[in-house]
Amino acid sequence: MSKRMGFVINTKRCIGCRTCTVACKMENNVSLGVSRIRVLNAKNTMVFDKPVGKYPYTNESWVTVPCQHCKNAPCVKVCPTGASQKREDGVVFIDKDKCIGCRYCVWSCPYGARQFDEENKVVDKCTMCMHRTDEGKIPMCVNVCMGRAITYGDLNDPTSEVYQLVHSKPVRILKPEQGTEPSVFYF
Repeated sequence: MSKRMGFVINTKRCIGCRTCTVACKMENNVSLGVSRIRVLNAKNTMVFDKPVGKYPYTNESWVTVPCQHCKNAPCVKVCPTGASQKREDGVVFIDKDKCIGCRYCVWSCPYGARQFDEENKVVDKCTMCMHRTDEGKIPMCVNVCMGRAITYGDLNDPTSEVYQLVHSKPVRILKPEQGTEPSVFYF
């Protein structure tokens, strides 16, 4: 069976610090105004947070949202130039030399994972740090997560931590009704 790389995100361990967002921007030289990985609060926004509830029973929660690296990626299907592609290991990426900035892929993504880079006039998104993982390293977001909320690995390998988490925890995916079969699981 071929590899299917993915993330498992423990929402209880995420403290909303957004270190993953900042480290990703630095590692990948991401333009201002673009975030490859977003950390959303309970109101599904990226604004800095305040607890919900009534004191003393308050709560804060976050959902880390990278590209979902879907098996049935609508962004790849709608790209007129072939700039949006999927590797054999399931990683969805953009060949920026082919991207014409039409934004069809941005509009087709149900997760809001793709953003138009105004500075470079191309679309940008999470690539699971392909340049790092191809060298045997882990993605930068996983490397810096102080809560150890993000786990990366091969979802098809029974010996990998992500496989074991997906098959031992009550995991969920975002927007299952979309039928995209994301490679990012949450528990």
